[in-house]
Amino acid sequence: MPSVLRAAARRYGERTAFVQGGRSLTFAEVLADACRTANALAARGIAPGDVVAVHLPNCLQYPAVYYGVLMAGATFSPTNPLLPPDDLAHQLADCSAAAVVTYGPVAPLLASVLERTAVRTVLVTDAAQEADAAARVDLSGLPGGWEDLLAATSQASADDPRVEVGPAERLAHLAYTGGTTGRSKGVELPHRNVVVNTLQFACWGTGSVPALDDEGDLTLRQLEELADDFPVRLGTGIAVNLTPWFHAMGTVGYLNLPVLTGSTTVIHQRFDPVAYVADAERYRVTTIGGAPPVFHALLQVPGLRGRDLDSVRSLASGAAPLAVELIEQLAQVFPDAVVGEGYGLTEVTMGAVSNPSGRSQVRKVGSVGLPVPDTEVMVVAPDEAALRELPAGEPGEVCLRGPQVMRGYHGRPDATAEVLVDGWLRTGDVGVLDQDGYLSIVDRKKDMLLYKGYNVYPRELEEILFAHPAVSSCAVVGQPDPAVGELPVAFVVLAPGAQATAEELMAHVGERVTPYKRVRRMEFVDSIPVSAAGKVLKRELRDRLAQQAPDRAAEPASAPVSG
Repeated sequence: MPSVLRAAARRYGERTAFVQGGRSLTFAEVLADACRTANALAARGIAPGDVVAVHLPNCLQYPAVYYGVLMAGATFSPTNPLLPPDDLAHQLADCSAAAVVTYGPVAPLLASVLERTAVRTVLVTDAAQEADAAARVDLSGLPGGWEDLLAATSQASADDPRVEVGPAERLAHLAYTGGTTGRSKGVELPHRNVVVNTLQFACWGTGSVPALDDEGDLTLRQLEELADDFPVRLGTGIAVNLTPWFHAMGTVGYLNLPVLTGSTTVIHQRFDPVAYVADAERYRVTTIGGAPPVFHALLQVPGLRGRDLDSVRSLASGAAPLAVELIEQLAQVFPDAVVGEGYGLTEVTMGAVSNPSGRSQVRKVGSVGLPVPDTEVMVVAPDEAALRELPAGEPGEVCLRGPQVMRGYHGRPDATAEVLVDGWLRTGDVGVLDQDGYLSIVDRKKDMLLYKGYNVYPRELEEILFAHPAVSSCAVVGQPDPAVGELPVAFVVLAPGAQATAEELMAHVGERVTPYKRVRRMEFVDSIPVSAAGKVLKRELRDRLAQQAPDRAAEPASAPVSG
């Protein structure tokens, strides 16, 4: 992976790579800072093969830390800075982190669990260093031996350490799954996986092919015969990013991909829709990307349609399905932009499927697209040990095969054997392949519920609810019931100023589905819980329902099988 940064610094040198607040870094400056970080880590005993956990929010310091870890020959393990203590201790111990780079406000939490880990080196940065590299971190109250990140790196050499690694063997990332259904598992991703997945999406999205520069480092070559068909040329992209870099989509799609393609990234640490739109207009962004909640919130910004956003040429969504109604609204606001979804998971480094980006290429609303280069998709019968492929149009479990598929779960051979079967990754997602090879995600296999023996897919009900003008966001989960199996229960957030009754919304769904799929209960809530990556935390909603008794009035025990 360091080869990508070296080539970008050589090719795009003084172009702005990252901006935060009033400070920016060029591609050349990021490379110099990454070299200093690598040399500072080596001076503190971090050797090739060691794991360095990065316990940071998105900030201007992050890119140099990420690439510096890799340039030292170490393994990057991204860590959500908002993890509760037990989860943080578990992750640091599970990956055997030798060092942690942490952030001022969450440093005390790290200190409280450090004795439960093997960490021997801690470097600290904070918000002051985002604005001024000469600022120094207040280390009072923290354990002795902890150091100021930028003080340490400023004293290190900017010479490239050029540590050699075996790209197919040495881990670049030891990334942890989102934990929406249980405790996170470590996913082993060698350098080859990360390089390949970055290339797959860069080439697919820009009409380019891989190339080596004069020094033998990895870059891209724009195919001029295709250039006009793609929304953004190499070296011209600009985007506001708030996708967490500790998430798979963030690290590959919103850190490595912009570096490889020579794009400028405007860093937002927290999502403020009004500030997002202001910077999109100010910096003349070419791409807006993120999880579905981002797009929904942007559409609610007052006066959005009057802002000067005609520079936007691409809208990219991931992490969770984008409602069809939302896609149609986005197309109205950004008529010149290509709207595309992608699909992936940490186990495939980041992604495996994406809508084509070329203007002349076919995109199907509601589909996440086609397999990216060198990737295969197969839909198989769920809950069968052997892989039995299903015909086009029939829903089943999505399986993936390609060079970006993980090596396995860290220290969990049994869990690895459950999902890696005959070279295929069983994703646990339910999808449909059409006759043209386009994939649509129906739901998470674990989210599917059984009502009187019938499969009910929550996403179908969520799409219908979302289309109602009174609904701002929603999520459907199953509540166990001894008489029928599981009752479909909807959690709904009403749009500002909107009014609707549960009966009205349940009727809205009931009129559009077969009887057994009807929503049986509805709860109005102020917000739907989501992870930092924008995925709905359905486990929390199920836990909430588990504390309640099923609503027997909503579903008589004697109801007929037809619903």
